[in-house]
Amino acid sequence: MPTKRIQSDSRRASQSRGYIGLTYDTITSPDNATMVRSIAIFGAAVAFIASPWAEFLLPP
Repeated sequence: MPTKRIQSDSRRASQSRGYIGLTYDTITSPDNATMVRSIAIFGAAVAFIASPWAEFLLPP
């Protein structure tokens, strides 16, 4: 009898995962950690400057 070919689990997992799951895996990948942190800090800075708290940066 010939042996059966078994699909690898990684291929099956990538087919069954949806768009949100793949996006989450991409964001949490260690290869992308620097870029994700940079975008998060930039977003926090923009939110701070656009808020009323930015008035504390003005000189008296």
